[in-house]
Amino acid sequence: MLLSLDTSTLTLSLALVERAPGGGVRVVDARVLGPPQKQSELLPGVVGELLEANGVVLGSLEGLVVGLGPGSFTGLRIGLATVKALAYAAGLKVAGASSLATMALEGPEGVPLYVVAVARKDDLYVGRYVRTGRTVEALGPEDAMAPEALAALLREDVQAVALGPALADYAAKLREHGVAQERLLPMPRFPSAVHLAELVQLPHEQTLEQLFALEPHYVRASEPERNPKFPPLPGPPPKARLKDDHGGGAGSEEG
Repeated sequence: MLLSLDTSTLTLSLALVERAPGGGVRVVDARVLGPPQKQSELLPGVVGELLEANGVVLGSLEGLVVGLGPGSFTGLRIGLATVKALAYAAGLKVAGASSLATMALEGPEGVPLYVVAVARKDDLYVGRYVRTGRTVEALGPEDAMAPEALAALLREDVQAVALGPALADYAAKLREHGVAQERLLPMPRFPSAVHLAELVQLPHEQTLEQLFALEPHYVRASEPERNPKFPPLPGPPPKARLKDDHGGGAGSEEG
C-alpha cells in the first residue's frame, strides 16, 4: 500500500492506494482538504488520521509518494518535508513526480496537453505532455511564462488543449489573445494524489542521501531570490536547485 500526497496548490490531496493487478492503482481512501485550512496546520496530523481510519500502520506501507510541483513554494516544502520525516522515521522509500504531469492524466488522449498552474500574478507554470492510456510523456521542459506567451504557443500548436487550475482565473485572458474557448478545459482544480501514485515507481534501493536530496521541481526562483535588495547567501547559486533533468518521461523513476 502507498501513501500519496500533493501540496503544490492550496488544496491538499491525500490518498491511500494499492497497486492493482495488471497496472494502475486501487483507491483505499482519499481526502481533499482546501482553504481556509492551511497545509502547515493540517500536516502531518491528517496523515495520521487517514492511516488510523483505515487501520494502517505507517511502517507497514510499501512507500510514500509526493507531488514535486512546480507550484506553491511553501506548500511544496511543507509536503516534501513531511514525507521525508515520515520516511526517515519508518524506514520507507519515497518517489516523486511532477504535479503538472499528474494533472495531464485527466486530459484527453493523443493531443498535446498544456497543463497550467498559477506561479504568481500574471506568471503561469506550464507543462506540455501527451497522454497515452495511463502514462504521460513530457513534450518539453516545464516552464514559467506570461499568459500572452502561453496564448502564442497555443495559437501555433493548433491541436493542443490547455487544462489546469490556472484557467479559472486566466481563461478570459487567453481568449482575449485568440485561444478558442473549446481548447480551454476547466479541470482539474488540483493534482490528485491518486493519479500521482499512478505515475511513479518506487526505487529498488534508496539511501538516506538520496532521500534527503529529493527536491521539488523549481522552474523559477522564489520571490526572495529575485529581490535585488537581498543578495544570495554564500554557497551554490539558486539556479543549482532548478530541475534540469527533463530527458525522461513524466512517469520516470524519481529519487
